[in-house]
Amino acid sequence: MRLLLDTHILLWAAAGGPDAGAPGAMPIAAKALIQDPGNDLVFSAASIWEVAIKTGLGRSDFQVDAHLLRRGLLDNGYEELAISGVHAAAVGQLPPIHRDPFDRLLVAQAAAEGLTLVTSDAVVASYPGPIRAV
Repeated sequence: MRLLLDTHILLWAAAGGPDAGAPGAMPIAAKALIQDPGNDLVFSAASIWEVAIKTGLGRSDFQVDAHLLRRGLLDNGYEELAISGVHAAAVGQLPPIHRDPFDRLLVAQAAAEGLTLVTSDAVVASYPGPIRAV
């Protein structure tokens, strides 16, 4: 299965994931999906963009260098998904469930590319389409 990881899952995966049971820990279901060798792991350029912006704004939950994050993901076999005009236009067809533009773009990309979006965000998971809530 080809999995598009949302930004928070991606950050947990890149950090090796906090221990299960700890506050802010990666969900066990997400860890299992990431560790399954039958799954292809994909990250969006939108997630790198989100990390760069939110780190620059001083958000405490985004304390990572976007360049290092991207390089580490590529070095570990993750596939990078660029943002296309098709993806951007598809955002306009989504129902107004979530206001976060990065999350909306990830939902649109997953649908357009036939990927399963993996998220721990219940609001994102409420979109119709190929989304796996963990």
